[in-house]
Amino acid sequence: MAKKVKIKKTLVEQILTKAGIDHTGIQINALEGELPPEYFRNQIFKTLALMGDKTGPIIGIVPITEHLAEKKLAKVSGNKKVSMIPQKDLEKTTGYIHGANNPVGIRQKHNYPIFIDQTALDLEKMIVSAGEVGHSIIIRPQDLTSFVKADFADILEENN
Repeated sequence: MAKKVKIKKTLVEQILTKAGIDHTGIQINALEGELPPEYFRNQIFKTLALMGDKTGPIIGIVPITEHLAEKKLAKVSGNKKVSMIPQKDLEKTTGYIHGANNPVGIRQKHNYPIFIDQTALDLEKMIVSAGEVGHSIIIRPQDLTSFVKADFADILEENN
């Protein structure tokens, strides 16, 4: 009889479970090019940490296949300018390394403004990092937004 391997929940998954937020943990490593089937790709979002000239750290969450529009994020967040936090400063700013930044964990430690691109509103479920490289969660966009006190906004670069 095959032995069932129990995958340990990440801290993010434990937080969501304790809060009663419906989610599913999955293992994919987008940084290594591991992506689920094509029909899932538009559901995968990356969590980006930026520095606003007025607000300090700010979080933008956009589809993994798209680019964040820094000017749009600056405008909706009350900044004149925002820029990506250098990778060497990422862990001390958010508590996470590149590829593991996630809105749930960041919200638990910091009160940074969080903006999720409005394209998430068209989805039944979205996929974001679960706080460890290779671990993600599937969650309803509205549940995530309400739990981390985020705002939906148009923060994508226009495709020309």
